[in-house]
Amino acid sequence: MSLEVVLLEDNNNVLLKRREIKSIIKNAIGSIRKDEAANLIAEKLHITKQNLIPIALRSEYGNPDVLALMYYYDDIEDAKKQLPRYRFLRIMSKEERKKILDDEKAAKLKAKQAAAADAKSKKK
Repeated sequence: MSLEVVLLEDNNNVLLKRREIKSIIKNAIGSIRKDEAANLIAEKLHITKQNLIPIALRSEYGNPDVLALMYYYDDIEDAKKQLPRYRFLRIMSKEERKKILDDEKAAKLKAKQAAAADAKSKKK
């Protein structure tokens, strides 16, 4: 079963400095992930996958097609200013995401322990 990408809309949003791409992926219901959909659309439009942010994959009951909404930014820093952080965490692999979250938890714990030790030393 081959996945075919049909482009519905490709709007250039000048104010937000991004392309808003809507497409249909034929016969993909239940078998495609956001990163795979981003790869297919990037290949179809000949753009870099790193700057393509998947926003939504929607399907309907009884319809084997998936509607995909993606944003393409020329500069990924614009995307980081506009989109919430979880969008970027979701497109990472599980290992990368876990490493980043564990590092943040460790930094928070270390700061909390330092604050507690500092408060304890001030009481004495």
